[in-house]
Amino acid sequence: MEFIILCLIALYVIVYRKNKGQNVYRFIINQATSVYDKYAPYSYKTVKDKAKDLKQEYTVRQYTIQTVIFSGGAFVISWLYFYNIIISIIYCLIAVGFVPYLAYLRYKKIYSEFIFEQVQVYTTNTIMEFAVTESYVKALEGVYSSGVLEDPVSTDVKHMIDLAYQNGSIDESIEYMNQKYDYYIVRNMHQLFLQVTKEGSKNAAKESLDNMLLDIDTLVEGVYIDRMNRDTFHKSFRQYGILLYLLVMLVQYMLGVDTYINLLERMVFVKLILHTIIIFNSYFLLSGEKYYNENVGVE
Repeated sequence: MEFIILCLIALYVIVYRKNKGQNVYRFIINQATSVYDKYAPYSYKTVKDKAKDLKQEYTVRQYTIQTVIFSGGAFVISWLYFYNIIISIIYCLIAVGFVPYLAYLRYKKIYSEFIFEQVQVYTTNTIMEFAVTESYVKALEGVYSSGVLEDPVSTDVKHMIDLAYQNGSIDESIEYMNQKYDYYIVRNMHQLFLQVTKEGSKNAAKESLDNMLLDIDTLVEGVYIDRMNRDTFHKSFRQYGILLYLLVMLVQYMLGVDTYINLLERMVFVKLILHTIIIFNSYFLLSGEKYYNENVGVE
């Protein structure tokens, strides 16, 4: 620990000498931000920007509350395990480091829900437009010009229209959209339009299009039911995860606190086992959070 402190002091001195007249804290923050912006995944920027557009971005107050809860929880749990202030502080810092990751998972959930709703609007309105125009490209133009779509789906539909006019067919347009939005309702609708366009069976397709609208309604209902089930599972899952951490209190009750602390001081492998338990429980909770927040609406 003394070596780590000396290294931190040496790093501070080096930074200070190289940046006289500039706030060292601000310099470190700026450098960390520039490195993050350079190497952060594009998907994070995308989902965060969309959350901001939808006015669902985390506020400073929300970040502060989450940081306090995580650091306080990590301190209490690690103290109950090790009764060591240094170890508790280290676990506090590690826990706070996961706050941005959890925010990212939340943004992914928001973005996934948004994309699914846009896919629903795209498929439903395209089918309705096709029933009037009897032309897939004209239907796309009608959906795009109506303004019911938002980016990125709106831009992708415009690209589909451009590809159709450029190539004189809808094959590449459909392949492009299938790759961007891998939903079975999208693929089924596109496959049906391909058959209609190439085989000319527009009248026979009317019943299939009507059935597809019913399928979309059924899918949307199923997705919203799944969201409610996920919310219920999520609450129970977090409670169960916290209880796993607190099982150490049962061990102390059975052994006695004094005997437990004596084991910690005399046997190194006991500490290693306790660290392993904390890491395993944390991984278990993070995996559950990841499952809860991703692939919302994907069949």
